Amino acid sequence: MNAPKPAPFDLLDPSERRPDRRALLDAQVPPPTLGDHTAAAAQFQPGEDLVAAINVALAVGAPLLLTGEPGTGKTQVAHYVAWYFEVPLFSLHVRSSTTASDLLYRFDTVAYFHAAYASGGDAKLSKADFVDRGPLWHAFEAPHRPVVLVDEIDKAPRDFPNDLLHVLDQHRFVVAETGAEVRLKADAPPPLVVITSNSERRLPEPFLRRCIFHHIEFTPALLEKAVAARAADFPHLDPAARQVAMERFLELRGRRLRKKPATAELLVWLTILSAKGGVDAATLRDAPLRALPALSALVKDRDDLADL
Repeated sequence: MNAPKPAPFDLLDPSERRPDRRALLDAQVPPPTLGDHTAAAAQFQPGEDLVAAINVALAVGAPLLLTGEPGTGKTQVAHYVAWYFEVPLFSLHVRSSTTASDLLYRFDTVAYFHAAYASGGDAKLSKADFVDRGPLWHAFEAPHRPVVLVDEIDKAPRDFPNDLLHVLDQHRFVVAETGAEVRLKADAPPPLVVITSNSERRLPEPFLRRCIFHHIEFTPALLEKAVAARAADFPHLDPAARQVAMERFLELRGRRLRKKPATAELLVWLTILSAKGGVDAATLRDAPLRALPALSALVKDRDDLADL
């Protein structure tokens, strides 16, 4: 059965303005699994060592710390586990200003003082009305054992990991503004807390001791499994061209690059090659690295591009 004809790829053409350009622009929709961890969860292919680490973390109720270069699927692991068990996923995407309390709750101080001012001091305000539950609070109240994702912990201030130790050990915390204690339901297993790190900064030893650790190593075997699982995203790229594309991708990674492309970039690149109507294996095999089509999806550093 022949693959459906792809939508036009070169929508922007300065030499002409097609009368149907707006409809074509609206019609060109990327694959739903591209950039959507939830949609891509079913296609994730964990290695045996990763599966073992997940099972260990579930068995002992310890956080699962995942490291690896960007784009190797660390964040996807949490979405995959939630998909597999059909349980909720609660996420905290860490920034430089994130504190441990962001995982627990957030007190809206501005709204509280605004309400107090608006009432002229006549109303007796309840601080509990200005507390927003955080991911771990939601997890403690979930009907089934959920997954909690703490994404890119190495971006947080230095004290952030150690500030999490007590609550992750004891599965309870106190809301400072109200004095209320929030705790995991009696006899309920703790949520699976998945913590990712790009290894940009070493984490504190006490924190590491409490985690189950797994490093997602980039390997050709895992790469092939990931590409095979997402083959439906590249309907116009035949298997021979797909194989050559992976070989050229690995050749590119073998160069002394400042920013090596990872699995995520390869999946985007293959999607582009397919969207262009397919590129034959010979073209991909014979092209110099610098002349590969859609190279901008793989090389993200100007100096790397100059060195090819």
